[in-house]
Amino acid sequence: MTYESEEEENVLYVRTFGGFSIRLNGNEIAGGDMRGNQIRMLIQMVLHFKNNGVSRDLMKSTLFEDRDIDDVSHAIRNLLYNTRKRIKAAGLPDGEYLRQDHGIYYWTNDIEVVEDADQFEKKYKDALEEEDESKRSKLFQECVMMYSGRFLAGQDDAVWVFREAERYRQMFHDCVKRVADHCRKIHRFDLMNRIADYAVSVDPFSEWEVLKLESLTGMGRYDEAERCYNDTVDMYIDEYGNKSNEYVRGLIKKLGAFLFYRNDTIEEIQEKLTNIDEQEHHGYFCTLPVFQELYRTVERTMERAGDKIFLMLCTIVDSKGNAMEEGPKLDELSDRLKEAIVNSVRRTDTITRYGKGQYLILLINTTEENCRVVERHINSNYLQKRQRTGVAYSVNGIIIQKKELPFLDK
Repeated sequence: MTYESEEEENVLYVRTFGGFSIRLNGNEIAGGDMRGNQIRMLIQMVLHFKNNGVSRDLMKSTLFEDRDIDDVSHAIRNLLYNTRKRIKAAGLPDGEYLRQDHGIYYWTNDIEVVEDADQFEKKYKDALEEEDESKRSKLFQECVMMYSGRFLAGQDDAVWVFREAERYRQMFHDCVKRVADHCRKIHRFDLMNRIADYAVSVDPFSEWEVLKLESLTGMGRYDEAERCYNDTVDMYIDEYGNKSNEYVRGLIKKLGAFLFYRNDTIEEIQEKLTNIDEQEHHGYFCTLPVFQELYRTVERTMERAGDKIFLMLCTIVDSKGNAMEEGPKLDELSDRLKEAIVNSVRRTDTITRYGKGQYLILLINTTEENCRVVERHINSNYLQKRQRTGVAYSVNGIIIQKKELPFLDK
């Protein structure tokens, strides 16, 4: 999109990425004078589809939705009339601006229109047709920076807006990936880093952090990469929660593929690996994906010993013994239960949050009777006077069958 300082006189500049605005001669005119919802949607459609026009069916479904209108043509004519009045009041030069031809509605050529989405798509097509690799990558970089957010953000309830938004988003993704491929090839990880930062800002929660991590490790900025890894994992878990833990686990694996450290001595490495925690004498709390990996590791390492491990599920229940599922009260109780569990188990035991009111505990080298002791300790630290809610416990003992691994003994 052309910057304001570069705007030409008597040209209508339309912004559709990240919102909607119209500028003419340095002034925004799409605000108060065009705040009518139907009028705004009509203007958005005819400006966006100015080359091919808007069909009567699309006009009806978008502007009138499911309303039962006896004479749709009359309703549209009235809307066109009111829109022309609103356009004139907004400060545009005299002109017809809207016309109808065989059931198709167009924006006239009374004033030149420059739309950011249209400019973006033209640049994208130019990049695809460019044969020179370096010039092609440069064009894709320009495309990336032209995309400043989702098409008509906040209006996805309109079908045509949703379709266009997804189409432009896919173009943007293709541009970022092509630029990243070129950066990888010519070892321009600094440029990849800038592209990744921009992509994260305009298209959040699209896993561009993976690209960011790759660029940081490519530049040897390992400490920064580690912070990026930890921040990204926390952010995605906060956003998606346990409802999509499979997705979060997949993302963690993608991020892990690019997490490296500078060469250190074994003593330095061991110091980094050591868990330094203010509550190091209490249980170890971790995210669900980490808990799952620890669980699987324990299963494997204990195959030879034939020991027994226990998995305990703690669920917050109401006064009737039913699991609580929603509400601010549950959030408060859940935080308190977490603290009670961490302070009630051994430092060798591992805890994670599973659901909004559920926690899992992995108990190693213990007995069923000791599991009952753990329950009593948790209740003691969690339950308060006159508290009507409680905790339901479920315990499964997992017997690891002892396996002979003779090749290790030879």
